[in-house]
Amino acid sequence: MYYLISSFIGYILGSIPTAYLFLKKAKGIDITKVGSGNVGAMNSFETSNSKLIGFSVFGIDFLKGIASVLITRLIFPDDFIFPAIALFFAVFSHCYNPWLSFNGGRGLSTAAGGAAVLFPFLLVVWAVLWVIFYIMRKDIIFANISSTIFSLLMVFFTSEIGVKYAYPHPKDSAVLILVSTSVLILIFIRHIEPLKELLSAKK
Repeated sequence: MYYLISSFIGYILGSIPTAYLFLKKAKGIDITKVGSGNVGAMNSFETSNSKLIGFSVFGIDFLKGIASVLITRLIFPDDFIFPAIALFFAVFSHCYNPWLSFNGGRGLSTAAGGAAVLFPFLLVVWAVLWVIFYIMRKDIIFANISSTIFSLLMVFFTSEIGVKYAYPHPKDSAVLILVSTSVLILIFIRHIEPLKELLSAKK
């Protein structure tokens, strides 16, 4: 039952279609049909040409991740696994939104929000890697994908440090690795299409 409660909290919060609602209200645009079709901050900015909308979408999606973790942690204050499950399902429903025919965003904002309060070590690692890869290529998609892949590797090699800086502390590193890799793999899957476009552009 606890697992279902955690999953439900994350799924409902993650499914709030922030970008769709903002673009529909502010510009009368169906974001699923313009630009990349991605229901996230980057496509919101590119299709609306509004930094305010782009940052607003990012901020609220970030808060979805925070809320899913904090609400679950209030119910289960001593267990890492339950807020972690809530975060996974928040990212999942953001990426495959049930209100938009399972179209959604790429999960980065929501995952970052949850990680900020649950597993900040991973967020810091990902952000540092992102900056490095962005400087290398000046390409956001390349930086997103590369930092996600290398963060996945870092989770395995630095799991003991991760356990120390996770709140609440996981019972063992296996739980931390399982949850972290699940979220990162989900984010990577949502980047497969832009990765194909990136590789095609290089040919």
